[in-house]
Amino acid sequence: QVQLVESGGGLVQPGGSLRLSCAASGSIFSIYAMGWYRQAPGKQRELVAAITSGGSTNYADTVKGRFTISRDNAKNTVYLQMNSLKPEDTAVYYCNAHGLRTVVAGTPPSDYWGKGTLVTVSS
Repeated sequence: QVQLVESGGGLVQPGGSLRLSCAASGSIFSIYAMGWYRQAPGKQRELVAAITSGGSTNYADTVKGRFTISRDNAKNTVYLQMNSLKPEDTAVYYCNAHGLRTVVAGTPPSDYWGKGTLVTVSS
């Protein structure tokens, strides 16, 4: 059983900062990549940022220079530091674990999702 639990969402004023955390737990052997997606009301879920176990990162153009993703492989935890937040960053942010392998032999790598944490940027 694998679980991803996000924390750190909330209400922040434009220009402010928030730090999201996501911890993966359970019978985990390895995780290829961890990332953050977001979904605003009436819009499709989109990639915000992702990081591989080797530290390679990928960012959406809309957040480059403002958001920073990092990862603690030993703790199976991923972070998203969000600075200079804008109202258009308002969304539910979901944590994703891509290519997760469990300790159960023969189980193929799979994707897992957290339940999401709401980020609201408003004055």
